[in-house]
Amino acid sequence: IWDFPQVILNIFLTSGLSMILFTCMVGQLNSQVNASHHMLDYLNNYFGLFTLWVANLIEFSGLLHSAYVVQLLVGQLAGQPIESNDEPRTGIETVF
Repeated sequence: IWDFPQVILNIFLTSGLSMILFTCMVGQLNSQVNASHHMLDYLNNYFGLFTLWVANLIEFSGLLHSAYVVQLLVGQLAGQPIESNDEPRTGIETVF
């Protein structure tokens, strides 16, 4: 494709690195545009403050990581355990 060296094609197209970079750039674009237009004016009403507190609550509660719970649930319902290549966690690793 486009006479790129095979090494470049392998890094970006075969490994999926280009899609990772694309997702990161598009995911942050909305936030950056919103922040550049509204800056601190976002919190000048109670709806903005409510949204901030809800976002903080979700962040601190760990609900952002609920995808792991869904993964374990689907694995249990399918009758197939989730196999990991990682070593079992120690006590302190489980806390974090």
